[in-house]
Amino acid sequence: MSDVFASLAHALGTAFKESPGEPWPDDVFESWAQRVFTYQFGANPVYAAYARKRGVTPSTVTHWSEIPWVPASAFKAVPLVSGDPSRVQRVFRTSGTTGAGRRGEHHVLDLGLYKDSLIPNMRRHLYAGGPDRADGDGPILPILALAPEPADVPESSLSFMLGAALDVLSGGEGGFFVTRDGVIDTVGLSETLGEAAARGTPVLLAGTAFAFVHWLDWLKEHSAGFELPQGSLIMETGGFKGRSRVLERPEFYASLSEAHGVPFEAIVNEYGMTELLSQFYDGPVAATSGMVLEARRHVPPPWVRTRVLDPNTLSAARMGEPGLLCHYDLANAGSVMAVLTEDQGIAVDDGFRVLGRVEGAEPRGCSLAMDDLLSGVRS
Repeated sequence: MSDVFASLAHALGTAFKESPGEPWPDDVFESWAQRVFTYQFGANPVYAAYARKRGVTPSTVTHWSEIPWVPASAFKAVPLVSGDPSRVQRVFRTSGTTGAGRRGEHHVLDLGLYKDSLIPNMRRHLYAGGPDRADGDGPILPILALAPEPADVPESSLSFMLGAALDVLSGGEGGFFVTRDGVIDTVGLSETLGEAAARGTPVLLAGTAFAFVHWLDWLKEHSAGFELPQGSLIMETGGFKGRSRVLERPEFYASLSEAHGVPFEAIVNEYGMTELLSQFYDGPVAATSGMVLEARRHVPPPWVRTRVLDPNTLSAARMGEPGLLCHYDLANAGSVMAVLTEDQGIAVDDGFRVLGRVEGAEPRGCSLAMDDLLSGVRS
């Protein structure tokens, strides 16, 4: 496997130590983006053919924003592997909650690189910095996960992420409270939260928004609630897509706050997707006491750049104008680093605000991109 992976893993692992919370300087990101694109162009024949069809090669790129993106839907159409497909270590699949059809697949060549991306980023946002936390010396927060065990759902990138964080950041303290069939262990979770409250031990309660809705329903039905110790956090990862029941965010957070005794700023949204190996958080580093939810922004890790593209032209949207989020994630070295999502957002000074999923038909530019990509498969 190319030394790009080892060198990049080292760079990701030291990013927050060298300049906590700061994005990489433009020249550093530019150099890495060019290096990763050159590697992917040589190691991924499908992507290379797609890039050529779009008139782009490593020798013609003068700025990282010129590196061709693929639409997120491309991960449903063809394996996007930058390297030897026989050396893929894991295939993560999207949830498939939107109905029939093929699920998106992210073929991961190096799970170690995924860990080297997620661990320092999560440490920065949830285990260091923010209220009552000193940078680089945060507490050990047991993770109580509203998700299945990683071994039960090996194709879930979320369970893998939480499992890695439990091992490394929580020192093995915590556990998973959802079966492989999606049933919440309500009694076990209730007892564990009660014990944490009694001992005064802060915890990190993490899961999808939809799992939390079921948990809140159970608490209401049993007239139960908790006063978790100061320093406790709740991390929700979204996940209402394709579900019949959706709570507006203010109502959702109010219910979480009341049921667990945590303030709004201690409730964090993690924005991630199966097609990316990096995540974005909107608190507590990015949230302050009294900040309205609408003012929060998601902060990228140093090795990610996010563009907002006009949904009609797919050119850069003006600052403050909504558009499609397009992420350039160096941790995606083993697949494709540039991914155009179906999420709308607005760029702000040091991140972006998520507005929700695109409604209606796929933009024409995305359809043309898919045609170009699939023509490389057929040729």
